[in-house]
Order: sequence, then C-alpha cells, then structure tokens
Amino acid sequence: MLFKNILVPFDLSSPSHHAFKIALDIAQKYDSKITLLTCVEGDAWHHKFYDARADSELLKKQTKVAKKQMEKLEVAANKVDVKIKLQILKSNSVVKDITTFAKSRKMDLIVISSHSKSGLDKLILGSVANGVIQRTRTPVLLLK
Repeated sequence: MLFKNILVPFDLSSPSHHAFKIALDIAQKYDSKITLLTCVEGDAWHHKFYDARADSELLKKQTKVAKKQMEKLEVAANKVDVKIKLQILKSNSVVKDITTFAKSRKMDLIVISSHSKSGLDKLILGSVANGVIQRTRTPVLLLK
C-alpha cells in the first residue's frame, strides 16, 4: 500500500513536531503529500454569563500562533520537495473533526503523536490519539 495522502494532526507540541518529521520521511520515500491539520477550540467553559467576544478573540490568537508554527513546517517540507497543505479548523470535537477530515479527503495514512498520558490525566484530559484510532478506518501510525 502506498501512502499518497498523509494527514498529520498538529497541536504545536513536541510530540506532534516529531510526528511531522516522521511523516516527512514517509512522504519523501513514497512521493506523498502531507496535510497538516490543526484544530483550534474556543473556551469550553461556557455559562449563561459568557461573552462570545472573548471566545472569538481566543480563536483568533490560537489561529495566529498555529499558522506561524505550521508555516515553519511548510518551509521544511518545501526544502525536501514534499507538497504540503496547511489546514486550520475551528473545532468543537477534535477527534470527530480529525476523523471526518481524513475520511472526506481520502487520506491514506494518519500520523499522530500520543502525549503518553496515563491514569487520572488521561481520564480527565482524554486522548485524542486514542479517539482517532477508535473512530477511523484510515491506517494510523501512532508515535510515542
């Protein structure tokens, strides 16, 4: 199986930078295209006195920071002649959005990192990588 379209969910963390480097190696070997996907979320703690303008500002700031980081990775991909697309989505459910994106864009491989949370941290924070693995039919390369 050749991996022509590789999706890399990117959350700006060190593990997701590592996942990008691995995906870049794979893309060079198989002459693949990479799509770098970042999901930005607003304030999850809405209540009846919530001001939606604060959420809008938060999303703008997150998008600006994500775009800047993603553009650096785009430069790295261009240096080794790997085609790359950058995608930033406003998200209410990161796992759902990643899996829906992968299916709708007919991705051949998802390269995703795990933050290796366990115990209470995993219970409270959840695991995006685990959720993606459970909900997709696309092959997944999970990196720790």
